[in-house]
Amino acid sequence: MSRLLRLTKIVRVALRYRLDTLINAQRLPTVLRVLTYIAPWRVLPPPQQTRGERLRRCCEELGPVFIKFGQMLSTRRDLLPNDIVEELAKLQDQVPPFAPEQAIALIEQALEKPIDELFTRFSEQPLASASIAQVHAATLTNGESVVVKVVRPDIENTIRQDIKLMFSVARWIQKYLSDGPRLRPVEVIDDYQHTLLDELDLQREGANTSQLRRNFLDSGLLYVPEVHWDYTRRNVLTLERIDGIAVTDVQALKAQNTNMKLLAERGVEIFFTQVFRDNFFHADMHPGNIFVSKENPDLPQYIGIDCAIVGSLSEPDQYYLARILFAMFQRDYRLVAQLHVECGWVGPHVKVHELEGAIRCVCEPIFEKPLGEISFALLLIRLFQTARRFDMQVQPSLVLLQKTLLHIEGLGRELYPELNLWNTAQPFLQRWLKERYSPCGLYQRARKHLPAVLEQLPQLPALLLQNLEPTRPQHTNNEQQAAVQQWQRPLATRKRSNRMLTIAAALLLTALLSANPGIVDQATQIPLTSWGLALAAAVFWARR
Repeated sequence: MSRLLRLTKIVRVALRYRLDTLINAQRLPTVLRVLTYIAPWRVLPPPQQTRGERLRRCCEELGPVFIKFGQMLSTRRDLLPNDIVEELAKLQDQVPPFAPEQAIALIEQALEKPIDELFTRFSEQPLASASIAQVHAATLTNGESVVVKVVRPDIENTIRQDIKLMFSVARWIQKYLSDGPRLRPVEVIDDYQHTLLDELDLQREGANTSQLRRNFLDSGLLYVPEVHWDYTRRNVLTLERIDGIAVTDVQALKAQNTNMKLLAERGVEIFFTQVFRDNFFHADMHPGNIFVSKENPDLPQYIGIDCAIVGSLSEPDQYYLARILFAMFQRDYRLVAQLHVECGWVGPHVKVHELEGAIRCVCEPIFEKPLGEISFALLLIRLFQTARRFDMQVQPSLVLLQKTLLHIEGLGRELYPELNLWNTAQPFLQRWLKERYSPCGLYQRARKHLPAVLEQLPQLPALLLQNLEPTRPQHTNNEQQAAVQQWQRPLATRKRSNRMLTIAAALLLTALLSANPGIVDQATQIPLTSWGLALAAAVFWARR
């Protein structure tokens, strides 16, 4: 019932602001076009506000889920008219605030002290107000300037209602639409649910902020403010106050002679550094969360805040994404197609040459063009259309990354439309792949995992005995015999991989033992019989 009430409210608010007038009825199918002409809400009085203001007010009234959606749309000047984008941009930090008395009461309750004992000065007028929380300026007793972030009261119930409604829609899509299973909408909403609910926990945001600050502590690319943990709780976060220019204030940036080209390039470098070097990226990089330092306009430094939403990739996704992007930069569409099959993003039945041709048709037009002349949002739409043909699975783990990339593109358009994203990103990916899979990189990764390998060595005798007589299913008819052959094919492939893996592991282990005396000392503590059985197991495995 609560979901029905929430859906009713959404429809009622949308009609009150006459959002139906934003739809071009001429582009709708005939049946829907007729329904819009005879719809009863057409008798409602015409709206007085502009279309952008109506859309913004509707998002504000419906709560954080819709505000987040409006924030993302506000970065897409290539998709929406300027008047709508300018109104939606107010959702980034100009959402109507809640009463300062409530904010003070929440802070005092969380920190268990009166506000006058916590701060020598506390500004009741918020500096900024967003969908989840609002921020107040304050001064600590030691004289340091800080900002105090407070979660909106009773916001969690509204978020949970919207999430339940989104799950209902996702299940309907998955069950009744032909593309439903491929889109995996339930998994996508489940990931979004965790992301949005995590944003309510400001201690988690503080931990994310500390990690991102540590990752860029000695870097001139990005500055992240310090967390004051003694003044931080689940619904209150206290941070160092930063002084910078909003990244959207292009006039102020140009007035101080900021190197706009380098600023745009550094934005791309920060994104790829977070995704590939650190595997920990800020996933809510809308312009309201990004500032530019005033200190050195010739070598501009970004300032990042609001780290509530962060993302990371699994090692396989990280590896395949890097190789796919690099292959696209090289225009090696054959490799791009093969990697899609290899990582399981499309089924093994897909013909590689057909997928190669489809990817070429999508990607080729965008190369050698400045960012101002291409749209990655439109590119994603075309890739989505291509995906339907090849039954490509939506990867929930990449949804946050795609969202972040859209924000980066919108930001790049604002700062330096002539930026060539490909030329900026290609050297970074090339360097990352070279460092990660060079002998030195492999050595470092193997060194990291070697203690776990040594810990498992005593178990090798039992594992060896278990694998000496592998069981085979018994089949009698032709259909069962075909099943046996289908089962044996991947087994043969696995055997070949095992042989190669054994040889590589032996070579790498030899390098480790010879290069690190400490590891040799650890290895000598293992009984000789275990080493002998391990060697026998490796030989046996390689011969299979």
